[in-house]
Amino acid sequence: MGSRIGTAAFAFFAGIGTVAIGLLAAIGRVTAFALTTIRRALTPPYYPGKLFEQILHIGWFSLPVVCLTAIFTGAALAQQTFTAGSRFNASSTVPGIVVMGIVRELGPVLVGLMVAGRVSSAMAAELGTMRVSEQLDAMTTLRTDPYRYLIGPRLFASVLALPVLVLIANCLGILGGYLIAVYKLGFNATNYLTISRNFLEWDDVAMALVKAGVFGFFIALMGCYYGFRATGGAAGVGDATRTAVVSAFILILLSNLLITVTAFG
Repeated sequence: MGSRIGTAAFAFFAGIGTVAIGLLAAIGRVTAFALTTIRRALTPPYYPGKLFEQILHIGWFSLPVVCLTAIFTGAALAQQTFTAGSRFNASSTVPGIVVMGIVRELGPVLVGLMVAGRVSSAMAAELGTMRVSEQLDAMTTLRTDPYRYLIGPRLFASVLALPVLVLIANCLGILGGYLIAVYKLGFNATNYLTISRNFLEWDDVAMALVKAGVFGFFIALMGCYYGFRATGGAAGVGDATRTAVVSAFILILLSNLLITVTAFG
């Protein structure tokens, strides 16, 4: 009996160790991939045309979904805050809660998740298709470095585009809360704007932009990493796309928690 319990305990801890080792190995591979990309992308030859093209795809083409998400979320947040605050005679807190909630948390996180769903999947699918069709091997044969030509521009474009998208989303989220509060909930427009301005600090805006840059890095990194390593034909590309999006979501939420605890804890 004792030997069976010992064997089961050994198997349990061995399983935990296997998972931990696998996780550390995966983190190491992703880190090595990111460092290789940054090192090669910062050395010539450079491809500014590819960088601007990716900024257009990541930033400009993501604007419609980002704008709609932000303005609807801001409006819903104002309505919910008013409903909850009315129970405790604290409905006057709506402007402050809306502006802080949007700028500190909802703006960066929602933009990160929406762009990850659109961009990480596209990057993984595109690079995965190039991998399984041997286009990446052909580029290497022709002495064109995929890290410099394909991955680096995507990584830097995402880091540059996400802060701009978050800044726009924050403005529209606050606007959505303002429209609901003034035209539906009966707030005075001037007082609402004054309270919002008094609650908002530059540190909050700076932290939102820092979060956006980090989220952009993870979005592009996951899409490029899993697409670059895709194998197994069309099924492998599908698996890479799904894994890239899920991994980007997890890293966005985890890094948001760590940054928030570090900055505001």
